[in-house]
Amino acid sequence: MYIFTGEDEILSYHFQCRVIDAHCDTVQNFTGEKGDYDFTSNNQCGHVDLPRLEAGGIKVQFFALFIEEKFRVTGAFSRGFQLLEYYFSTIEKLTGQVETIYSRKDLEKVKQSSKIGALLTIEGGEALEGSIQNLKEFFNLGVRGLGLTWNNQNQLAAGISANTDNGLTPLGKKVIKEMNRLGMLVDLAHLGTKGYNEALDLTESPAIVSHANTKKICDHPRNLSDAQLRCLKQNGGVVGMTFCPDFIHQASPSMEKLLDHFEHVAGVAGVESVGIGSDFDGISYPVEGLDDASYVPNLTRGLVSRGFSKDEIGKILYGNFERVLKAVMP
Repeated sequence: MYIFTGEDEILSYHFQCRVIDAHCDTVQNFTGEKGDYDFTSNNQCGHVDLPRLEAGGIKVQFFALFIEEKFRVTGAFSRGFQLLEYYFSTIEKLTGQVETIYSRKDLEKVKQSSKIGALLTIEGGEALEGSIQNLKEFFNLGVRGLGLTWNNQNQLAAGISANTDNGLTPLGKKVIKEMNRLGMLVDLAHLGTKGYNEALDLTESPAIVSHANTKKICDHPRNLSDAQLRCLKQNGGVVGMTFCPDFIHQASPSMEKLLDHFEHVAGVAGVESVGIGSDFDGISYPVEGLDDASYVPNLTRGLVSRGFSKDEIGKILYGNFERVLKAVMP
């Protein structure tokens, strides 16, 4: 196994690999509804902005359009569309710095450039308002991933907080098939166990769990059991390990406990199933040592300390999600 010779080499390797982060909620900051925010400045609030993405070596950032509870009964599609407008009005000002990824070709172009890639997802299938046509509309507007639900029961599936784990609805099954056809990421985060298993049985493409950890270390409802991890491995999918303290340890969340999650998931499902899904700007506070996007090199230091090889770290930081994106996207 290759042994790093020191701090400089670890950092050099981190920035050589770069990082794909499969989940943040930063678009909510673009609306101005949480106060003044400038994506081009190092903000005192929040966890993600352009300088901190660059400082952390983030090469591709998934930006989730989170459909808040007050919009889920009525107005979910309109809210999704509004968040898209805020995203594009922010990103279009950053010519030469950020590029939205729509295809495998775009992903490769970003990889070979100095730009940061941005990939749009939706967190909460309520945004479709029960319509396959609305799914196609979001795809045409640039969205490349969808989380079927957010904890609750909706028109597509039962989430982990639903009264009954009813799994996928008939519409939810049709949505997955259409996502496969279009070239969209099927995100299993927040799904109940039955829906999770049904989705993996149904999808013809690798799935993702954009932000979660393992129940073995922290028995949080949103974390994954070993059985779920093995099913994800069989599908060829990837779980983005999250920095949310509640998902790391109930009593004493820490970087070391988070590294325990990385080791356990790699042991159960293989390193090829492990990625990063920070949940920055979607959590009240991150675990110490991963305070915002600029701190992500600390994770690479931790993976080195746990004995992960160069090749394994490269897969965790970038390669595994890159593989899934190339398998799924147009």
